[in-house]
Amino acid sequence: MLKKIMKFAALSAAAVIMTSCAASDIPAPEGTTAESTAVTDASDFVSLAEAVPDAILEIRYYSTYNFVGDRIDGYEEPCALITKEAAAALKNASDDAVEKGYRLKIYDAYRPQTAVKNFVEWAEDTDDTRMKEYFYPELDKSVLFDQGYIAEKSGHSRGSTVDLTLFDMSKGKELDMGGTFDYFGELSHPDYTGGLTSEQIQNRNALRDIMLENGFKPLDTEWWHFTLENEPYPDTYFDFPVRNESVETN
Repeated sequence: MLKKIMKFAALSAAAVIMTSCAASDIPAPEGTTAESTAVTDASDFVSLAEAVPDAILEIRYYSTYNFVGDRIDGYEEPCALITKEAAAALKNASDDAVEKGYRLKIYDAYRPQTAVKNFVEWAEDTDDTRMKEYFYPELDKSVLFDQGYIAEKSGHSRGSTVDLTLFDMSKGKELDMGGTFDYFGELSHPDYTGGLTSEQIQNRNALRDIMLENGFKPLDTEWWHFTLENEPYPDTYFDFPVRNESVETN
């Protein structure tokens, strides 16, 4: 099953359109502290591709190769946005990765609240299991809420979280992490070791070490997920679209 998943991922990834977004240099938003209201001011966000030019983008939620099986609401262009503070830390992480012979490969960064709502609506439709074979073969879709895989709010919407892996420049491919991005199950836990090879465990640790050394904290259920330790908007959830114009200087 895992080999089949990895093969499908490789074929689908090749079809993903990659591009960059323009950077912003306008003032940070004011009055954006209410957790209950999604904020549409993108003035403290930048294009990840502009801020971290060595990063490779494979924006899964702009493509149809994701656990929903459709392009996700709010992803209007295949770019990645992120807060200025997180971008600066990620640039340092990228520099460290390059020194070690890797590049950061980004699957997702800022995620609009609109996209999170799309996830919730998908999870509530238990008849739609088109992508079960690839992303949650061991789980019944009805348990995704209870087990925390789908929630009404996401740290990504605060703008300082990134989903990523390492790309090995010498081999021209991603490091083998023993599991794919967005796989729902114990296999994705960073501390999972059952069935993993020593190389796969070492690869997960390599990514984790780079991110922790540059100010990011991990999530205990997803090896690919890291949030800036001192994120600038810990209680703010944003809802502007992922597209060039969101961060372009007026």
